[in-house]
Amino acid sequence: MIDIKRALISVSDKNGIIQFAQKLSDLGVEILSTGGTSSYLKTHGIKVTEVSDITNFPEILDGRVKTLHPKVHGAILAKAENIQHKEQLKEHKISKIDLVCVNLYPFELTISNPDCKLNDAIENIDIGGPAMIRAAAKNYQEVLVITDNNDYNLILEVIESNTINDILRLKLAQKAFNHTAYYDSIINNYLAKIISKEVIFAKEMTIPAKLVQELRYGENAHQRAAFYRDSGNIDGLLAGVEQLQGKELSYNNLVDSDTAWECVKQFTKPACVIVKHANPCAAAIATNAVSSYMKAFATNPKSSFGGIIAFNTEIDEIAAKEISQQFVEVLIAPAYSKEALNILNKKSNIRVLKIKLVSNYNSLEYKRIGGGLLVQTPENKNIDRLSFTTVTKNKATESMLNDLEFAWNIVKFVKSNAIVLVKEQATIGIGAGQTSRIDASNIAINKALEFGFDINGAVCASDAFFPFRDNIDLLAKHGVKAIIQPGGSIKDAKIFKVADEQNLVMVLSGYRVFKH
Repeated sequence: MIDIKRALISVSDKNGIIQFAQKLSDLGVEILSTGGTSSYLKTHGIKVTEVSDITNFPEILDGRVKTLHPKVHGAILAKAENIQHKEQLKEHKISKIDLVCVNLYPFELTISNPDCKLNDAIENIDIGGPAMIRAAAKNYQEVLVITDNNDYNLILEVIESNTINDILRLKLAQKAFNHTAYYDSIINNYLAKIISKEVIFAKEMTIPAKLVQELRYGENAHQRAAFYRDSGNIDGLLAGVEQLQGKELSYNNLVDSDTAWECVKQFTKPACVIVKHANPCAAAIATNAVSSYMKAFATNPKSSFGGIIAFNTEIDEIAAKEISQQFVEVLIAPAYSKEALNILNKKSNIRVLKIKLVSNYNSLEYKRIGGGLLVQTPENKNIDRLSFTTVTKNKATESMLNDLEFAWNIVKFVKSNAIVLVKEQATIGIGAGQTSRIDASNIAINKALEFGFDINGAVCASDAFFPFRDNIDLLAKHGVKAIIQPGGSIKDAKIFKVADEQNLVMVLSGYRVFKH
């Protein structure tokens, strides 16, 4: 057995600790501990030496100070082969600690409670724990540091078989520093949110996230990928999904599902959004799940085949029957009836996801560039018809306003340059990701015509202003009657005049919604 004589154990998460400590004790290891851990071990018949008996100093300040002492940190940090260290240990009657098993106060769990107050959070910031972990990790060549209870069995095996090596020691040290870095990141982000009205972008950034799973591959088969979940409240977000059936979600599934869910959850009336390659390809509002689905699917059955389908309402038996007739990659909804799940279960390859319908958004969005990170606040600005500015002689009817508002809420999820045609609260043509706006307009028109839609009376949403009249003339030629766009071009006055010439309604949202 490796020469482990003394182990310091102090854990908030006590899962597995009794078996671990008992085995160490059986191997002749002296167990040092503090506070609640010490009491817990003793109640299970494990012999424990109190840290206060070693330091000759009691726990003080309601337990805030108990291990912050030279007889603890000296015992962890001392190098056995350093003559000066050995002399100082002898002088101060300090015996080395060979193993440190620590996990930290449950700060993350505490702040996950919606009723958590700032003082509650502050009291759950661990000070002594991270200090011991970091000390042990720094002296990893002589001290085993354990922060994950999933490692208990492995550690016992290598101690018993005397097979611990420098690589394992280093891996444990790295894991320990990762553990404290994650912990500090959660604290940092929690406090940052409290003061976010004053400071949105910190001078130094941390992004705490936990690995959910490694994925089979990334966007392409030769790329590796993984899915990480943010710390904090993930209700209503894709990371909070419950998968009810189907194959493992892929990288592309997750990207597309996020677009579909974030788009559909904007609407209060029953809605269906179908996404393909991170772009909405069909969307509609109706009176229930099945009618919204059939209305959306009919607008682009070609692209909807094999798509990601999201609803903001429960999927019932009738909707499930219709959906199951098509090839569906992923199905997302806040709820499913028992009958619906029985039907969908017969299509075992459909990935069925359930997400709470909650208006929750990421506080920040990130995009990697070479050697850096772009950060922005999310595009979650809500618009309604009261904020529209009409710039033409013609004014929108109530039905036009409904369609314009719906079109704007769709276009902000379409890659730029983006044009969305809508009629009776359903998309009939979408032009996405084009390098010129006229190309996007042509694609949207051609999509509508391909599936037999009469464009006459439709409305159009553009994610950015129109720099030239060509788009206006083209849209008017095919029967578009109203347009919503941000405005902001130096040629706005000319564009407004063209809209009047074409007898159109034009309203401005006042802000653009580029999506790159």
